[in-house]
Amino acid sequence: MPRERENEGLQQLGKKTDYKATYAPEVLETFENRHKDRDYWVQFNCPEFTSLCPITGQPDFAEVKILYLPAERMVESKSLKLYLFSFRNHGDFHEDCINTILNDLVRLMQPKYIEVTGIFTPRGGISIYPYANYGQPGTKYEQMAEERMRNYQMR
Repeated sequence: MPRERENEGLQQLGKKTDYKATYAPEVLETFENRHKDRDYWVQFNCPEFTSLCPITGQPDFAEVKILYLPAERMVESKSLKLYLFSFRNHGDFHEDCINTILNDLVRLMQPKYIEVTGIFTPRGGISIYPYANYGQPGTKYEQMAEERMRNYQMR
């Protein structure tokens, strides 16, 4: 790990990977945003997201896209990978998975703005693409979230 990041308390990075068998928000870790004075986008794409249908137990497959404007803290990518992998045996509807991811990341990082999109593969001839967003209350980012929700179009 680079010397300037050694004291950030990251536990997963550089260690043997321990994949959790069940939903595990506790694996998420953050580090300091060194560019707090600037708005900039960070995007993660997880093209191999899986969860289970809570009724049938059958696997659901999706690409999950996370796009955010960091504030003080940023999510560490390996911990995010482990977190998303922890949905593998988690039974929840598509919409619930996406909202859970959004809620966990808001609680973790308190970003200025964040959006999470799930592009689930068709099952029974229908695709579901849930989208959820959040902007810090009382700021231009809350207004941004409202505007993006009003004008949402699947990309």
